[in-house]
Parts: sequence; C-alpha cells; structure tokens
Amino acid sequence: MRLILVQTGNTLPAIAEQKGDFDTMFLRGLFGDPSGEDVVHVDPREGDPFPDPTEADAVLVTGSASMVTERLDWSERTKDWLPRVLEAEVPLLAVCYGHQLLAEATGGRVGKNPNGREIGTIEVTLTDAGQADELLGALEGPVLSMQSTHVESVLELPPSATLLGHTPLDPHQSFRVGERAWGVQFHPEIDADVSRWYVEGRAEIIRDEGLDPDALAAAVRDTPAGPALLRRFIELVREGA
Repeated sequence: MRLILVQTGNTLPAIAEQKGDFDTMFLRGLFGDPSGEDVVHVDPREGDPFPDPTEADAVLVTGSASMVTERLDWSERTKDWLPRVLEAEVPLLAVCYGHQLLAEATGGRVGKNPNGREIGTIEVTLTDAGQADELLGALEGPVLSMQSTHVESVLELPPSATLLGHTPLDPHQSFRVGERAWGVQFHPEIDADVSRWYVEGRAEIIRDEGLDPDALAAAVRDTPAGPALLRRFIELVREGA
C-alpha cells in the first residue's frame, strides 16, 4: 500500500534518540516492519510539495509542538491540502495537530483549551457514534486509555463532523468527517515511556500552570488501545483497497 505521511513536527530530542521521531513511531505502530511499504514522507516545514492524494491508499498527519493558531505558512498550506484528501475519499488519520488542522479545514475552530493542558495517560469516553465507528468502535471500549499532550484543542467541531469521543478536559477528543477521515487529539503512536518523558521534559512548565508533574508521571501507564487503533486503521485501508 502507498501511505502519504505528513510530518508537522518533531518529538523531543531525547525521545527521538530512544524511540525515533514521530514518523518512526507511527510507521512502527502501523506496520511493525515498514520496510516493504511504499511511504511518501512529506515535511511541509521544509517546503515539500503535497502529492496528489488520489495516488495514495491512505494519508496520515502527525502532531507538532507548533500551534495551529500561529497560522504558519506551511501549516496553512497543509490545511488547504486536506480538503483534496477528503474529496478523493482517501482514508485519513489526523493526529493531535493534524486533528486540529482537519477541524479547521472543514469549518471548525481551534484555540487554547480553556480547561488547560492535557498530558499523560487519559481516559477517552466514546459516544454512541464512537462505539459504532469502524475505527474506534473496533477497540475495547466504551472507555479507551490513550496518551496525550496538548494545550490547544478543537473548540468548535466542523458542521459536518460526527463526535466520536471526549474527555473531561476536551469535549472534542475525536471526530470523523464523512466515512473515512478521522481526527484524534490523543497520540496512538506514543507509549508509556514516551508519555512519561513528555511530562518530565515539561515539568517546570506544568508546575507553573498549577499541575503536579510528579503525580502525572506516576499515573502514566501502558495503553494498548493506541497501537490497536493504528493496526485497525491499516486493516480498514487494506479492506477498502
């Protein structure tokens, strides 16, 4: 299969040394061994052109430490490209920053989460639509443990979106546009080690925000639903091929 992987950011250097960057984490989670797969890596920050989505079997958009509300040129170009993916009806998985870009590209609104930072292991409650969804509903719900790290969120869903999941800090944790495009605020590619390192790496900022980084780090645990989601996404892509 041919996957277009749009990388919008990088993980922390110490994490990259141990686990690889976002692209590596995703490919490992999606395929196990991605050596036999046709992966088109696009980094819009470097000015990479966007391929014709009709030539791909699936598209994945990663997370980023940047903020959607900064309206950076590369970010706006990525957002403008996403409707072409939807028009082509190519399966799309948009994660964290990608989730927010997908929301804005289809009429939603993104901004600073009024409930504050969401980081560490979280519990995502699926809606009725989420439990019936081909992707999320195939996991062991109705509550899914996932890893998270973000300060901006989708404040208003696109008019055409179907809400799939929520958390106490983020009412729009996951949504679907149409039948084959999913946005998830959480990080299915991140394991417990990486999640804990994010908490520890941002401990000073977290403490300044009035949160307890030690408690957050201690609460991090393995979340098998993340890898299961990535494997299920590939299953759906192959079934539709």
